[in-house]
Amino acid sequence: MKKIINNKRYDTETAKQIAETGSWEQGVGPSDFNFWSETLYQKRTGEFFLYGEGGPLSKYSQPYENNGSQSGAKIIPLTIDQAKQWAEKAMDADEYEELFGPVEEDTGKHVMSLSVNESTYQIIKRLAAENRTTMSQVINDWAKNN
Repeated sequence: MKKIINNKRYDTETAKQIAETGSWEQGVGPSDFNFWSETLYQKRTGEFFLYGEGGPLSKYSQPYENNGSQSGAKIIPLTIDQAKQWAEKAMDADEYEELFGPVEEDTGKHVMSLSVNESTYQIIKRLAAENRTTMSQVINDWAKNN
């Protein structure tokens, strides 16, 4: 399929097919009116797009006569973030990281070096000992309460 969208050309025959998913994964076959499939493509320019197709009751259906619908297909340009979001659902971790690079896990913690005067250091150290916790936890607790 070829389509011009926002003055850009999208062509499933010249773009690289990356991954695909569809309702067949839930046992819905092509003869079912709810059938759908999606394929992620990447253009030579690095841009991503989705080619989707489906039956008359799918999100890819097209209007037909009076209030009817028929099978349809469309191309949807994607931003890099949209492509990543789609890939998270449709690709396994190795395929995803091969395409987008390694994923760093966000533990919600940040390692930092901190300079404080001696008296502040001794206060934090004493509070940690009194509360049988770490100095980091003392600082986190203080930050939550202030």
